[in-house]
Amino acid sequence: MARQKEQRRPGTPGAFSRWMQQKMNARMVRKVRRGRGSMMGMDVLVLTTVGRRSGRTRETPLAWFPDGPDAWLVVASGGGGQHPDWHANLMAHPERASIELAGAGPRPVTPHRLAGADRERAWSRISAAQPRIAKYQSRSDREYPVIRLTPR
Repeated sequence: MARQKEQRRPGTPGAFSRWMQQKMNARMVRKVRRGRGSMMGMDVLVLTTVGRRSGRTRETPLAWFPDGPDAWLVVASGGGGQHPDWHANLMAHPERASIELAGAGPRPVTPHRLAGADRERAWSRISAAQPRIAKYQSRSDREYPVIRLTPR
């Protein structure tokens, strides 16, 4: 029987790319849980969300930036022309979100999508700390959401 070619939206990754991303994410999640929470000079946390359609638990390693003594900023950059799946899942079920910092257990958080002057102030700090993120943003047609995570 001939294999059918995978049907996908233009600009979305193929099966091999998705498989590779899942493997890399799983490896980074293990590193964070073992207490090594950095990659390419950025601090990394594990964001746990619930799939908006599947209802399944999803774990995503993300770069984070401090926002005061007890809050964390994450950027929904992801490749392509749409926000990453973790962002849609987080916004669909904000009450079920949690994070894990390097070597620490899960802690429930509440997400707040920043807008206006709050977003601009946060974006200034993020892009100063990691210019590569600003470079990615400059190549995108969409504005990357900046999410503040605070303890629940």
